[in-house]
Amino acid sequence: MRTVFVLLISLIFVTSMYSQEASELVISKALDKWHADAATANGEEYFEIMDDGAIYIGTDKTEYWNKNEFQSWSKKYFDAGKAWSFKVKKRNIYFSSDKKVAWFDELLETWMGDCRASGVVELKNGEWKLKHYHLSVTVPNEDIKEFIKLTSEK
Repeated sequence: MRTVFVLLISLIFVTSMYSQEASELVISKALDKWHADAATANGEEYFEIMDDGAIYIGTDKTEYWNKNEFQSWSKKYFDAGKAWSFKVKKRNIYFSSDKKVAWFDELLETWMGDCRASGVVELKNGEWKLKHYHLSVTVPNEDIKEFIKLTSEK
């Protein structure tokens, strides 16, 4: 009986590990596609991953949008045939205990240099939907005083 119990516990552990790894892969592929859709101006699919109540925070202090505002603002870029191109250099994904919410951070190669981003996705009707995304420019510590000077002048 003890052997059956140990096997059952082991099976549950392995299954939950596989499930998390599979979910990480699904989320990572969805985010990679999201970035690719921006680079190829596929606006329809780009905004499809975003939850209706999603928030996007950009690099400028004025860039705080809900999904509809972000879609309206970025329309001119998608209509022009290329929005922006972010290539993932590294990504970490973490899960809530019920595995229905995940948050991530990523290091991105962009036209602005390396950027950091973080976000939250939620499992809804079998799909991971982006709820929140925050993009930020990285500034080396040794350049922060000059950065502060530049940004405080505006």
